[in-house]
Amino acid sequence: MRAITVSEPGGPEVLRMEEVPDPEPGPGEVLIDVTACAVNRADVLQRRGHYDPPPGASPYPGLECSGTVAGLGPGTAGPRPGERVCALLSGGGYAERVVVPAGQVLPLPGEIDSVTAAALPEVVCTVWSNVFMAADLRPGETILVHGGASGIGTMAVQLARAVGARAAVTAGGVAKLERCRELGAEILIDYREQDFEEEMRKATDGRGADVILDIMGASYLRRNVRTLATGGRLVVIGLQGGVRGELELGRLLAKRGTIIATSLRARPVEEKSAIVTAVREHVWPMLADGRVRPVIDRVMPLAEVAEAHRVMEAGEHVGKIVLTT
Repeated sequence: MRAITVSEPGGPEVLRMEEVPDPEPGPGEVLIDVTACAVNRADVLQRRGHYDPPPGASPYPGLECSGTVAGLGPGTAGPRPGERVCALLSGGGYAERVVVPAGQVLPLPGEIDSVTAAALPEVVCTVWSNVFMAADLRPGETILVHGGASGIGTMAVQLARAVGARAAVTAGGVAKLERCRELGAEILIDYREQDFEEEMRKATDGRGADVILDIMGASYLRRNVRTLATGGRLVVIGLQGGVRGELELGRLLAKRGTIIATSLRARPVEEKSAIVTAVREHVWPMLADGRVRPVIDRVMPLAEVAEAHRVMEAGEHVGKIVLTT
């Protein structure tokens, strides 16, 4: 099969299309002929040499895919060969074939096609596991989503709205903020021109955010803590703004706040399968009836993966970038 390899840590030019051995499904695994995969920030970090796959995972980038079941490993109970599916991966999505534990495979929701479905598993599992399973966002609460125009952000805004919560977002520029508004965001903050701490204070009459979904890490830590409402939960899922920050413990104590930091890729199969099960129960019906939809910025051939990475790093996209095999 063909797969995208990383010849050495570096820029997008180190991504190469090469012939590699086909994967073979083991016990409990499903073999998928890949129709499409999606680009995630984690793929960029892997390409740069900062985010190695967990032990035993495919060395090729790609944390989600869609396709057709091509076979099952010994003793595997799962979707039948020929069924169209999408899947949450630990790696290997940038390829023509991939193997994945059966518990991480999902049917396509409703009438969503295979290419579009490639944009779902990583984003939906990340948002649901963090915003709802970990931070327990409830109807009537306010969530602040940093990077509201990203794949994660566009899904978080929609799911928050769907459960009756109020969404605030930070994003760069009027065009991105307008897209967030169309998806249901009520508080729009241009991080290039505005201070989100001050804007949230004004928009919530000083109360703050019950949940903050953060991709920045250190550079936002102080302001995030100050922006939390009493009993608020800060969920850190990215470190684009650095890995070390100073924490105001006194303020966190006074707010009775919680800081949660999680990653999805390295979790055990059992934990990922539990998240996928929850997503199928709670989110798949919303996708099937149109209450929530994937936001795709562009679809490109897998051979143009280097350009896809350049687009992601430039930060000019809204939603997901999808690659077709």
